[in-house]
This record gives sequence, structure tokens and C-alpha cells, in this order.
Amino acid sequence: MNTPVANTREINELLARYGVKFGIYKNGVFKEQLFPFDAIPRIITKSDFSDMEKGLIQRVDALNLFLKDIYSEKKIIRDGVIPADFVYISKGYLPQCEGVTPAHGVYSHISGIDLVQAKDGTWYILEDNLRIPSGASYPLIARELCRMTSPDVFHDVSVVDNRNYASLLKDTMDSVNCGGINVILTPGRYNAAYFEHSYLAERTGAVLVQNSDLFVENNILYMRDYQGGRTRVGTVYRRISDEYLDPMTFVPESLIGVPHIVDAYRAGNVAIMNAPGNGVADDKGIYYFVPKMIKYYLGEEPILKNAPTYLPFYEEDRRYVLDHLETLVVKDVSEAGGYGVVFGRDLTKEQLSEWRTLITEQSRRFIAQEVIDFIDLDILSEDGSTVPRKADLRAFVLSGETTKVWASGLTRFSRNPDSFVVNSSQGGGFKDTWVLSQD
Repeated sequence: MNTPVANTREINELLARYGVKFGIYKNGVFKEQLFPFDAIPRIITKSDFSDMEKGLIQRVDALNLFLKDIYSEKKIIRDGVIPADFVYISKGYLPQCEGVTPAHGVYSHISGIDLVQAKDGTWYILEDNLRIPSGASYPLIARELCRMTSPDVFHDVSVVDNRNYASLLKDTMDSVNCGGINVILTPGRYNAAYFEHSYLAERTGAVLVQNSDLFVENNILYMRDYQGGRTRVGTVYRRISDEYLDPMTFVPESLIGVPHIVDAYRAGNVAIMNAPGNGVADDKGIYYFVPKMIKYYLGEEPILKNAPTYLPFYEEDRRYVLDHLETLVVKDVSEAGGYGVVFGRDLTKEQLSEWRTLITEQSRRFIAQEVIDFIDLDILSEDGSTVPRKADLRAFVLSGETTKVWASGLTRFSRNPDSFVVNSSQGGGFKDTWVLSQD
């Protein structure tokens, strides 16, 4: 059979030809590079995905309720479930978003939830990404190219078709639309995920725009057309960070934002996906409280587990972290993309001492977690043999009138045999994720 594995080199060459890349800034220099694809798919059984799906819907629904609450009545703080100062000193909490409830009460329309599977089969949540999670386009186009190079495979294997992501995304945009066209707002081609912005715009029928294409008048957002006219915008799927979204509301020096777009949003005249202010819910410190949110808002036990996590903010947890630092992984809550992650086992005695001092002095800045020895997946090495590498899964959950989980996902793997860090910015690669339609 002509399989994707046999055509790995051809598929990667096609990815390069189609410009499937990501960019990173390092030392002040923008570098664009390929995201290496491995054609051995991750396979998830139908029953395993069904359990995961229920847990992901539960988790994202609770997170959306938390965001609605924290920017309005703040019951969860008043009832002592989460400390007030813990929320308000989060970098992701934006007082400018107080009292603003988006359409249908949905804040996180596209949630990227990162999971790993332990060797006993248990899935653990590592992170919740509710601001501008990226990565859905890579398994989409990879599956498309695999179909081109190995068409027989998908006739012979019962794999759920993942080509519905674009329709799920369009349905989500339409469900919150405030009257007008759908647009995807990109900061431009030098953004790390620019390929994804353009690809999803094409697939959903949304218009790919930059800030210069948009303007606000009388609290209504418009797009300029080529004839000098205007078209009203109803939904903005923004791929710009909160702080740069509107120079009149957030960072005034922003050159990529749209002046007064937040005023139009506050007035209920445009939907912004994901909502500004979501960062408070994907703060790595707030992650600790998500199981409590599920019980508080839904009255249910969490279906999916957090990785065992400690908050040095609390004295008891801080003592445990300081006493067991050499066996834990420490994460800086303000970092992303695999940065700010330190494994205690890799530190010298002097470094451990320095980290204990830093954690004691800046306890809110860090969380610590037990190291989960999650499963390895086989990848193809350069000589064609298979080698095991650590891999995670970013699941995509879309929330509009209902909450749905895309039956696919971005499986990322480390190309370093000694590393647990799988992020593309750290040199990782990716796989397609096959959800079986039959057990």
C-alpha cells in the first residue's frame, strides 16, 4: 500500500512548497522555518476520544463560566474558592473588560487544551490556552496532503474525517455575529502563525484583514473595500494579543491594533473571538483552580485530571516545592511556547539553591508540577528507522451556541531524545491525529 509513512519526504516537500511554516523572533531577528511533519499518526480509539470529549467540554464550559463571573459578579471570589488578589494580580486580568459580556456569554470561542497521556493510559491536562491558541491548520493540511499522496489509506482505515474544522469555526463565528461579515485579524506575515491566519480565512470564507483595513465609526466596526466604500464587520477572529488590540484601550504605542474596536465590542456591535481578558483564565496559576471551578459552577467532579500541581503562593505548597524541587518541573506563569520551563533534575546544587530563593521571593510567579512520564510515540528518523519521542496533544474545543470538540488535534513531539518540551518554538515537530470511527 502507498502509505503516508512511505511518502514522508514528499509530504514535507509539499508543505515547504505551500509555505506551511512558522516564524519565531530570537535575539531580535525574525526567522521563518518549516514545522517538521512525521507521517506516523497518533491513533486515538473511538471510546478513548469519547471520554476525552466529555472532559474537554466540561472543562471549557467551566472556564467560560469563570470568565463571565470574574468580569461581573465575582461570586467565585466572594465564596472564597479563588483568592481575590490571585486573580487581580494576574497579567491576564484586564480591568478594561469589567462589565462586558459578549454574545451568548461565550468568552473562549476557540480553546486549545494541551494534554499528555501517562503510560497507564490516563490523560492529564497540562495547559489551557484561551487567548489566541494556534495549530489547527497544521493537521488539516497534513491530512489533505496525505490524502493526495496515499488516497487508499483513508478508504481502508476507519478514521474520522477532520476536514470539518473550517465549518465548525465558521459556525462559531456565525453564532456570535453581531451583523456583518466575518474577518480574521492578523498582525501580518511576520507573525509566527501567519500561515494559519491565511489558511483558515480561505477555508472559512472569512476576509483576512490587517488593522489598516478596519476602522470604527459611531461604535460600529467597518472594513474598507478597494473602491473606497465600507462593509460592516460582525465578527472578528483576532490573532493579535490583548495588549496590542486597541491602542485607545490598551498599549497606546500599538501599531497593529484597531483604534476604538473595544468601544464597538463594549457596545455589542461586534463579536471578538477570543474575548479580550481571557488571559486570566489561562494563567498557569489559575490552572490550579480549574477542578474547583468545575465543581463550583457545574456541580460535577472533573472528568479529566490536572497534572499534580503546587502553588508556592500557598505556604504549605511552597514548603513542599522547596523540599522536593529536584524532582519537580517549575513553570513561569507569564511565559509560553515552552519557555520558562525548568526541570529540577537538570539543576546543579547551586542552581537549586538560587531557584529556592527565587521561588520564595516571587511565589506568585511560578507553579510547580510533578513530572508526568508521558508516553513516547514513534517517529521516523533520518535513516528511515523508528525512534521513540515524547509527544503531547493540543485538542481544539469550539464554543458558540454549543461546545464541540474537533475530532482531530495537533500532536507535537520533541525531536530531542532527552527532552519533554515539544513546542515548535523549541524545535519540535508535529503529527496528524487519527480518531478512529470504530473501536
